[in-house]
Amino acid sequence: MKVTLFQYRLFHYRLRLFELMRQKCTQAGIELNIVYGQPYGDEIKKKDTGELPWGIKVKSRYFPIKEKKDLCWQPAPAAVRDSDLFVFMHENRLLANYWWLLRRSLGMGPRVAFWGHGRDFQSYAPNGLREKWKRMTLNWPDWWFGYTSLTRRIVEAAGFPSKRITVVNNAIDNEEFVAELAAVTDADIVSLLGETGFAPSDFVAIYCGSLYKEKRIEQLLAIAERIHEQQPAFRLLIVGDGAQRSEVEQHAASRPWIAYLGAVHGARKAACFKLARVLLCPGAVGLNILDSFIAGTPLLTMKSAMHGPEIGFLEHSQNGYLINDSDDEYVAQVDQLISQPAELARVRHGALLAANEYTVDRMAERFVEGLRAALADRRQEQPA
Repeated sequence: MKVTLFQYRLFHYRLRLFELMRQKCTQAGIELNIVYGQPYGDEIKKKDTGELPWGIKVKSRYFPIKEKKDLCWQPAPAAVRDSDLFVFMHENRLLANYWWLLRRSLGMGPRVAFWGHGRDFQSYAPNGLREKWKRMTLNWPDWWFGYTSLTRRIVEAAGFPSKRITVVNNAIDNEEFVAELAAVTDADIVSLLGETGFAPSDFVAIYCGSLYKEKRIEQLLAIAERIHEQQPAFRLLIVGDGAQRSEVEQHAASRPWIAYLGAVHGARKAACFKLARVLLCPGAVGLNILDSFIAGTPLLTMKSAMHGPEIGFLEHSQNGYLINDSDDEYVAQVDQLISQPAELARVRHGALLAANEYTVDRMAERFVEGLRAALADRRQEQPA
């Protein structure tokens, strides 16, 4: 059996996933192909693409429009057109999706699966035309590969059969971060304490991420102010960069209990997480939730923020906290964790358990299990 998965561009953080999937597909008697294109426009500046020696690189055509992203046509090379299954990203702008869905409906092409979120979790117009179109296409493929359990609920609500949905639990390769955390020494922590001016007995919370509006940086700073008033030993360590950097720098300059370190990576990031007890992020949460799990640093966020689908990994009061859009509740929850070390230890344990579940290896396993099920499915030929 033969499967081809299409990526309009190949992100570097997906390389490990595809290598693992290829190994597992080979063991299952499945030939896996990855067809990928090139970045376009502002995407080139991000320098976040990778290469697969065994992948099939094609030249995609882009058509600029006055939308968030340009339309894209990605060709299917002749070498993969005999595939039993095509897997496409579920994005409105990917024109080839519609062509192969049409061919499938006419009984002229391979089965078609979607891989995606189910909706744009960060859309400012959830009832706008783009999202309405996206909802209309939910039922078109033969199979669904959902990022998280939230995707499953969205697709099921549209009437798609549950038995043809595979939840892969989106993850990235975090083995390097795990190793860096394990390598942090007491001397590293002492050095970081000296740099920040914090004391070993302080309760340190960390914010780690980009500094932009959707992360609710102003709200974070206001909440931290209130926590520090109630708990003088509270400290806030902010790492990251972005449009609101100057605001953070100005705020921290007059508050010795806040330390801003800018963007950090590798061993330095690991030391920051080792020092911290909790991860504060009232705004948008995505794959950064995995840092929380791996480091055993429970995440606290707000329900109404523009989260990615990975928010589905958070189990309230089990491996983190999803708070009811109230600064008062947020402050009270952190205050409780400071005052009740046993509660913090319990949720920290839950976060560490979650880290074992949401790994790129488990994601590859789930994906290949879904591929096998999709290939075995004998769905009757009918218009999509």
